[in-house]
Amino acid sequence: MRQWTVDAFAAAPFKGNPACVVEPFEAWPEARWMQALAAENNQAETAFLLKTADPARFGLRWFTPAVEVPLCGHATLASSHVLLNELGVQAAEIAFETLKSGVLTVRRTEAGIEMDFPADPPRRTVEPEGLAEALGVKPAEVWVGQYLIAVLDSEETLRALTPNLSKLEPIGAEASAGCGNVSVVATADAGRPYQVVSRFFAPGSGIPEDPTTGSAHCMLAPLYAEKLGRPAFRCHQAYPGRGGDLEVELKGARVLLRGQAVTVVESRLRV
Repeated sequence: MRQWTVDAFAAAPFKGNPACVVEPFEAWPEARWMQALAAENNQAETAFLLKTADPARFGLRWFTPAVEVPLCGHATLASSHVLLNELGVQAAEIAFETLKSGVLTVRRTEAGIEMDFPADPPRRTVEPEGLAEALGVKPAEVWVGQYLIAVLDSEETLRALTPNLSKLEPIGAEASAGCGNVSVVATADAGRPYQVVSRFFAPGSGIPEDPTTGSAHCMLAPLYAEKLGRPAFRCHQAYPGRGGDLEVELKGARVLLRGQAVTVVESRLRV
């Protein structure tokens, strides 16, 4: 059985966010086995695919090294890239059946791949006790949805963050994904090729810092569509040394995420 490592939300190798994608199964393996392989891979996410009677429809599940998650953008992009570019799926659109996020659809575009995800409009909330201390800076605003969102006053402040992850891990119990999952975001500096810049810290999911987080942009899309006064804009996730780029567009209750992906490793599982 083959497995690919794909850099998602990247136009070149060693950028964006790496995800492992396992060749589609005929039937789901045990969850314990999938979790063990995800821990072995030790990437932010390992994606598992399931064949169906429809050659353009697949089951999809995502595992971090520690937990199964309800939604993952970069591993969905990586899965789409593998199906279209490594396995030669010929379809104008691919549908993924997921356990907790419904049916997700993707299609190839001239610039890469477009994914259709559910929007997760966050709500304004009070700053949790200990958040400013854990981040090392006081947020201008705090919002919550699947994750906690800390809005900062500048891109410079965001890029300079060195949070205390052990202090961050127990914070954010009101987020639907649980504690220790925090998207930190700011309006980009003038002259940048993107309008929104962010970072994502997820010690609660076994990920110290995630390089590029599609699911977080399902919250940032509605939040910044209102702040910027426009439904579509470009985003950069400023993971030190890598960085990932995507375009988002809010369309009613859905978010379109657009990005590129590059295969960097093809391997063969012996278990």
